[in-house]
Amino acid sequence: MLRDRLTQSMKDAMKSGQKDRLGTIRLMLSAIKDRELGIGTGGVVPTGPVTDADIVQVLQKMVKQRRDSIATYVQGNRQDLADKEAAEITVIEEYLPSMMDEAATRAAIAELIADVGAAGPKDMGKVMGALKTKFAGQIDFGKASGLVKELLK
Repeated sequence: MLRDRLTQSMKDAMKSGQKDRLGTIRLMLSAIKDRELGIGTGGVVPTGPVTDADIVQVLQKMVKQRRDSIATYVQGNRQDLADKEAAEITVIEEYLPSMMDEAATRAAIAELIADVGAAGPKDMGKVMGALKTKFAGQIDFGKASGLVKELLK
């Protein structure tokens, strides 16, 4: 399980004195715990134990937040902070499944369009829903949205 892997990595980072890595792993575990408790989900309604898929979503959100922060820091001439965020992204991405490249994403979308019987742009929501269900954590959905539009024309 992904959570067990994170816990073991935290212990290893403590033993080896990797303070920056340890801090990032603690942030990851904290975000996962927040998700379990329902904190930050619009209301404080505990959701209970999280699955690996839930953890992947939390980690992807963390990466997105850090990428947004990097853009802000670079704009504000704070390269030191941008570098710190980039280092955190590197650690977080170690625990995410590898992302499909554009060719594989395009093929997966084309296959799903045929599977759900999508005929045009009005079926984009149906295709995106199926895509998120089948390929969560494996596809950049920001880029996939454009590809779905392109393939549904």
